[in-house]
Amino acid sequence: MENTTINLLDKGFIRLVDFMGSDNRAVSSARVSFGGTSKGEERDKGLIKYLLEHRHHTPFEHCYFQFHVCCPIYVARQWMRHRWGSFNEISARYTQVQDEFYIPQEFRGQDIKNRQGSVAADFDNEALRKIYEDSVEASFAAYNKLIEAGVAREMARGVLPVCQYTQFYWSVNARSLLNFLQLRQDGHAQYEIRVYADAIAEIFKEKMPWTWEAFEALNKQLPLGAQ
Repeated sequence: MENTTINLLDKGFIRLVDFMGSDNRAVSSARVSFGGTSKGEERDKGLIKYLLEHRHHTPFEHCYFQFHVCCPIYVARQWMRHRWGSFNEISARYTQVQDEFYIPQEFRGQDIKNRQGSVAADFDNEALRKIYEDSVEASFAAYNKLIEAGVAREMARGVLPVCQYTQFYWSVNARSLLNFLQLRQDGHAQYEIRVYADAIAEIFKEKMPWTWEAFEALNKQLPLGAQ
């Protein structure tokens, strides 16, 4: 899946840039502690299951994923709370912002039981989308007027909304990536970040199928809500 772009939301995407490791790399990293080697597929798969069940996670830190991500700024800010990884993000100080903003097709209502959540709602989405789009267009127009007047990019960007798309590279080991997926695929996570997590899960499943199988089985036994 390296260099395969998965399009998400209306203008976003995720792309696997590079991958280092495998299920066998995690196995060999675990067995080296006692001078061992592979014991065959079934026993190696059993070891991965044992490692995850008993929280012996360091062998998975020897497998690395690097992603190129394009997502709304407010999704990126949730994403970057996962600090066990390396991020390099495009800077609006150095580059002029393009007309790339996330426009939702349907609006959700505020969840009165979960202050940080949302629920399906029977809205006039066309009317709400016009309000939303008019605001975005006005902000982008103001930004361009400031730029044309000679205002520095680092200051002009202040009028832009957080639905603006940003791009970043994210390098992360498999252990930290599983933690990200456990939290961001959960039903309590915001929809806009869940779609990215679901795409990453498919990439992980292809690259480390034994680990993914064990991880999925463990999550069914011990579900963990988003934090």
